Amino acid sequence: MDQPSPISRRNLILGAAAFGVPAVLAGCGTDAPSPTGQGGGGLGTVTIGSNASDEIPKKTLDTVVKGFTQATTRINTVDHNTFQENINRYLRGTPEDVFTWFAGYRMQFFAEQGLAVDISDVWQEIGGDYTQAFKDQSTGVDGKQYFVPFTYYPWAVFYRKSLWQERGYEPPATLDEFTALARKMKADGIVPIAFADKDGWPAMGTFDILNMRINGYDFHISLMAGKESWTDPRVRQVFDTWRGLMEFHQPAALGRTWQEAGQSLAQKKTGMYLLGMFVAQQFPEADRDDLDFFTFPEINPAYGTDSIDAPIDGYMISAKAKNVAGAKALIKHFAQASSQNIATKLDPGTLAASSKADTSGYSALQKRGAELVSKATHIAQFLDRDTRPDFASTVMIPSLQTFVGEPNEIDPLLAAIEKQKANIFR
Repeated sequence: MDQPSPISRRNLILGAAAFGVPAVLAGCGTDAPSPTGQGGGGLGTVTIGSNASDEIPKKTLDTVVKGFTQATTRINTVDHNTFQENINRYLRGTPEDVFTWFAGYRMQFFAEQGLAVDISDVWQEIGGDYTQAFKDQSTGVDGKQYFVPFTYYPWAVFYRKSLWQERGYEPPATLDEFTALARKMKADGIVPIAFADKDGWPAMGTFDILNMRINGYDFHISLMAGKESWTDPRVRQVFDTWRGLMEFHQPAALGRTWQEAGQSLAQKKTGMYLLGMFVAQQFPEADRDDLDFFTFPEINPAYGTDSIDAPIDGYMISAKAKNVAGAKALIKHFAQASSQNIATKLDPGTLAASSKADTSGYSALQKRGAELVSKATHIAQFLDRDTRPDFASTVMIPSLQTFVGEPNEIDPLLAAIEKQKANIFR
């Protein structure tokens, strides 16, 4: 399978305007798809393969879909990780008409394989609702659109304001200050950094931010594209830096889910947590106003804090869709500001992709998240979305889990990653 061209990947460098802050698996699911739409339209039945398996995202999708009346809808919800790990087989098998997926490189990869429907005609209708940056993230290497952005969210270091005020903690601006703060938390009897990697992907966020802070966005994206060596001293420095922070991480991370780590933050058992804004889902509604964040601090002054991860979630139509007309009508529904307003109201950890979405109802956290993204010079989509899916799942997940379990064995690990990378990125 060919990877998307380097030229197309340059579209992933988004300027200070960033995204423009707006004014399932068949054969893998255990339950039969359940009807959720109102029906009554003339477009028959549209099926949806969904990775929204957590309670809040699942409720959000159900609610948004109920507002679609042009066809009957049926959602097949599959565990999020299972969905991602089986997506290639799913799309080549008997997929639903519409499926949840990710923007940028991950979208381009499957579009290039002929596994998605060209929806450029849909974009002619909805394009005015999105910034150019969102359109770029929805465009394949052939210049056609294959994806409709729905929501997005930044990654940052989250904490509880009341705990920090009580203890006198201040957001750090440099790695030295971050380390000093972690030592203070440890002395105060608090686990400094909530951490979980049972599912394999959360540790990717730590690697991403350390690599972008140390080596810059361009090197990070080039590494993800298979163009840099994993035995490069610059990569080793990332793991060395990470290893130096391990004493402050929540122990036994390989047996903990991100949800459990998020709950430890909510319970004030941990002091801070590097994760996506969706961590808010793990907070009781009454405590969400107590959640705040800071962007990961500077390590290399040459790059400062100019880059962040801010993945975009949305929808695509599978090439094997049985009801393309109904599917296109449904993704137009997802593109509507009114649909995204429902999502951002129900899910406190997301931001609307549509420029026409109503942000007046955003929580303080959502407003801060939108501001963070708008000020970033470079936006990455996340490790497993900025590289080939086979490399992410078969190489990086086990490799990062190995590092988390044995952080002192860096050189053999990087040599093994490089060897596997060479076989995949031919």
